[in-house]
Amino acid sequence: MTSTDSSSSALASRGAARLEWIRSRMPLLAGARAELAVTQPFAGHRIGMSLHLEPKTAVLLETLAAGGAEIVGTGNHGSTQDDIVAFLREQGMTLFGTRDDSLDQHHQNVLSVLDAQPTMLLDNGGDLVAGVVARGATAGILGGTEETTSGGDRLRRELAGAVPFPVIVINDSLLKAIGENKHAVGQSVVESFMRITNLMVPGRRFVVLGYGWCGRGVAHYLRALGGKVAVVEVDELKAFEAALDGFRVSTAVGLAEWGDVFITATGHAGVLTMEAIERMHDGAVLANCGHFPWEIDTDGLRAAATGSREIDEAIERFALPDGRHVVLIAGGRMFNLAGREPKGNSIESMDLGFLLQTLSLERIATGAATLTPGAQPVPDDVDRTIARRMLLTMNASE
Repeated sequence: MTSTDSSSSALASRGAARLEWIRSRMPLLAGARAELAVTQPFAGHRIGMSLHLEPKTAVLLETLAAGGAEIVGTGNHGSTQDDIVAFLREQGMTLFGTRDDSLDQHHQNVLSVLDAQPTMLLDNGGDLVAGVVARGATAGILGGTEETTSGGDRLRRELAGAVPFPVIVINDSLLKAIGENKHAVGQSVVESFMRITNLMVPGRRFVVLGYGWCGRGVAHYLRALGGKVAVVEVDELKAFEAALDGFRVSTAVGLAEWGDVFITATGHAGVLTMEAIERMHDGAVLANCGHFPWEIDTDGLRAAATGSREIDEAIERFALPDGRHVVLIAGGRMFNLAGREPKGNSIESMDLGFLLQTLSLERIATGAATLTPGAQPVPDDVDRTIARRMLLTMNASE
């Protein structure tokens, strides 16, 4: 055995040990795995995936493989966990990428997934769907799913009318919005902030940009731990809701001097601009929990800074010309998955969310002809079936 083989085996063993705990706490996927092993809806299909490669995702992939799927995939930039990849490769899955990949290498990994000619897509941010459209290779795709708000927006704007197969947008599910986006993202973002920075929440001033389901969760969990929270929201109805929920509401520029920590949660590019950053006080902290690393103007920050220093792998300090400094978490990437010792959303929430993925992909595999082309919500019967199963696992009636 070569040293490389030995290292890979050690990584795989570590991944297997971590997965044992995660798998044991995902009863919804365990039930689906047993059902799919009998029905085999994915037999003969190659599922191309672009999704965070971490332990909970591994349980999803095991479930799809139990249903007959061949898996070829890659993670998202900066969030891949190498021990999980090593374990899944030992299970026969074809996976591209490492945690240290550059953004250019990540884009190449996505192309490698498409080169494998998948028949179904499990997408996160619309990269795979955009790739098959750009290549004119849509004829071989039965359909797929999209995990995120960002990807759903992309399908309905940039790719509107160009996708001839059905794509079920998991993030359109009210079940996911409540269970995963509001409560799980809210919890994981606050936990990740405390773990990465070692700063206290009580009494600190937080500005949450975006009051969609993720922003709501972040704002409410910060306030529950004693943070002072303000919200930036361009949608008048959501801003109204935030105000009635008791949050201060203004613009990013208007809150720049007030805030200590700025967390973006919008799914849109350029929401935290240099105009706002230039007004922040010394030591302000910038972080993003949206899918793409584009919500904070990191290019503008790097151009304006007189110097920068990496405190550790997840904290970078930028010196500004007037003597102030600001701190950027995880390079502007999704810091609850791309930061130090990433845990991501809670196990239970991803059990729910990934069962949505599983049953939606099953609907594509068994009934694509009954669905319309392009982006569409999770079928109502799938949502309600999962809600009933989740209530049973929670013992909610006790």
